[in-house]
Amino acid sequence: MAKKAGSISIVVPLLNECENVSELIDSIVGVMGEVSVKYELIVVDDGSTDDTIEVLQRLGQTEPHLKIIQLRRNFGQTAAITAGFDHAQGEVIITLDGDLQNDPTDIPRLLAKLEEGYDVVSGWRRSRKDPLITRKIPSQAANFIIGKLTGVRLHDYGCTFKAYRREVVEHINLYGEMHRFIPAIASWSGALVTEIEVNHHPRRRGTSKYGLNRTVKVLLDLVTVKFLGSFSTKPLYIFGSMGLVALMLSILSSMVMLYQKFFSSSPLSMNRNPLLTMTAMLLMMSVQFLLMGLLAEMMCRTYHESQNKPTYVIRRIIGSNENKSSSCPSEENGNHV
Repeated sequence: MAKKAGSISIVVPLLNECENVSELIDSIVGVMGEVSVKYELIVVDDGSTDDTIEVLQRLGQTEPHLKIIQLRRNFGQTAAITAGFDHAQGEVIITLDGDLQNDPTDIPRLLAKLEEGYDVVSGWRRSRKDPLITRKIPSQAANFIIGKLTGVRLHDYGCTFKAYRREVVEHINLYGEMHRFIPAIASWSGALVTEIEVNHHPRRRGTSKYGLNRTVKVLLDLVTVKFLGSFSTKPLYIFGSMGLVALMLSILSSMVMLYQKFFSSSPLSMNRNPLLTMTAMLLMMSVQFLLMGLLAEMMCRTYHESQNKPTYVIRRIIGSNENKSSSCPSEENGNHV
């Protein structure tokens, strides 16, 4: 029989949502008041430049479940979610956006699906209320590519509204825009992943922080995720395959040059044949650039993980019972990205 959640942490990353945050928190508190389970609401202010933090502080004076994490600057949604994960104490962690497009009334449905025995439940915005050209079409293309490359087929990787069992995410290290790949990474580790349809509302106030440029970042992060998922423990497979291809091209190039030297009606001397120089330079440059990029990615991860160094810096934590011995970085202890 599937284990029920003993406690829940709800993580909400925010950036310049002062017009929405009060209604959002009231809605979440209202929904959780009907769920018979202990919970905490962690709101991560990702360097907002409007009045978001002031509104949160006022709400924190009357809402005991609210914990506010204010980051020093805008580190990005993935870093904000990671900050929430690091400070969450619940057995189940739920993430959702702070723009009121996700519907908190779907939280009980996510929990019910999780209790069926799944480790990750992802939301699917089937009736998505976003612009077609700039949001929906790029998202559909990205979801198809991600599903093909990772082997984990979800309709909506970009939906922040997800529920995770704590043990699934506590050892996952996230960088770039990789929070959307958590279901795939978790599945590779043996977690059971599913999805359910969730409500999606049009944005009523404020402006979207997403655009077409984010699709490019996601696709580039997908290359990294695929490499780390498939080759992180056997990099020789990809490096060796590339080396063999380069070797075969070099042999082919040598054969062409030898033919031109000894069998062509107008033989070319080896040192004057541009094919030799061009082929050698192109092969060397392509192999070196790709390998340098992959090695740099691995070195970056080693740097962060060996020092247990997160990708964010906290300005302050307001409310709740924070563990004073926490090793998570803050401005006061001198840890910096």
